[in-house]
Amino acid sequence: MYLKQDESKSSFAVIRHNIRTYESGGVVAVVKGRESAKSRVLQFESGQSSEDRHAGWRYFLEPTDLRPGMNPEEATNLRQSRLEVRESQAEPDQIPNSNPSRHN
Repeated sequence: MYLKQDESKSSFAVIRHNIRTYESGGVVAVVKGRESAKSRVLQFESGQSSEDRHAGWRYFLEPTDLRPGMNPEEATNLRQSRLEVRESQAEPDQIPNSNPSRHN
């Protein structure tokens, strides 16, 4: 398997989230390279208790420009700030309507 050059040199945030409640557990690591990031996810999953997993906690990767190895709390704060800015700049018609009107 050959990685694209950008995938081997890019940074990835490992994000903890709850698939039942949609709660974010934040960034748990920032890693350089997709394969290294996948490996880190497997490490987190293998160290996870069955109760934690049953409660819905999972991990996923997200491409990022954050610095590999940075403090997870700082990374979480930066990621959250960026998400808030992006949402505030979105056009009203680009935000999904949670109660779409019915057309009969």
